[in-house]
Amino acid sequence: MTENLRFPAEWEPQSAILIAWPHAGTDWAERLGEVEETYIALVAAITRFQDAWICVADDDVETYAEARLRSARIDMERVRFIPFDYDDTWLRDSGPITLREGDGFRVLDFRFTAWGGKFEAGRDDRLVQALAAQGLFGDAVHQRIDFALEGGGIETDGAGTLLTTWRCLHERHPQASREELSAKLAGWLAQDRVLWLDHGYLEGDDTDAHIDTLARFAPGDAIVFQACDDQGDSHYAELKAMADEIAALRTADGRPYRLFPLPWAAPVIDEGRRLAASYANFLVINGAVLMPAYGDPADEAAAAVLAQAFPGREIVQVPCRPLIWQNGSLHCISMQLPAGLGH
Repeated sequence: MTENLRFPAEWEPQSAILIAWPHAGTDWAERLGEVEETYIALVAAITRFQDAWICVADDDVETYAEARLRSARIDMERVRFIPFDYDDTWLRDSGPITLREGDGFRVLDFRFTAWGGKFEAGRDDRLVQALAAQGLFGDAVHQRIDFALEGGGIETDGAGTLLTTWRCLHERHPQASREELSAKLAGWLAQDRVLWLDHGYLEGDDTDAHIDTLARFAPGDAIVFQACDDQGDSHYAELKAMADEIAALRTADGRPYRLFPLPWAAPVIDEGRRLAASYANFLVINGAVLMPAYGDPADEAAAAVLAQAFPGREIVQVPCRPLIWQNGSLHCISMQLPAGLGH
């Protein structure tokens, strides 16, 4: 691990969760009412435990968002609005990746290409610079890195191990070898080693297999992952192969990881299209795990698994069925900020 730099795990203390409010100028326009309800539920859950920082595209969006949150009786003392005109609301991928640097912080600003140029992303690619210019990160060092990387594509245990997928990183950087990519990621993200998964995908996912839809670290050398036990499902073979890969992984000191397979929700079909309903797309905050719920009987079983993987934390279900219409879920729309970062 790079001396004096450390990439904290998501379950470490946080100062806030950063999100962006959906509005009619984003891809949510067609189903905005449903999506707003998910955002209100998310902010309500976050503010029970810590602050929520909400990007708003303009004054009208801020006024509207504040009115909706107040009507939901949310603690507005824990809400902060941040003006910035964004393309979309997937802040896990366009937002800051924060390292601890001694007693301070280093905010990494990777190039955001909307998942390999699939959509317009010019404004979103300027998000981190704009937040830094507004002084939101205080004295943190802002480091722009000319390399396409999304926060949803990487997962750290906070102790020097990074987990990612070859499918995603190879798609973004087809000319780079696995060794080259491992060295770059380890250098920028202060990691001792990079673990790669070659299997795992979800229909309805346009990120090229982001790790945060598939497998996540948990405290105490554990991995929580999306399993599929339905042999008739189109995902069965690929997720079984991924489960076998995960079982073969070893901790930094050579032990198997403790494994927590998540249940499989029934297929969600929307206008003939299968949507990516992953329980692995949870968000860890101070004292709780916010879990995407899909109105499926497996929701309760998933909550029970997460309670085992994150003992001592409350498991809060957030209705996320509206989000998966746009191919992402709870973790995808949020980015945690470590405790001590921000003004």
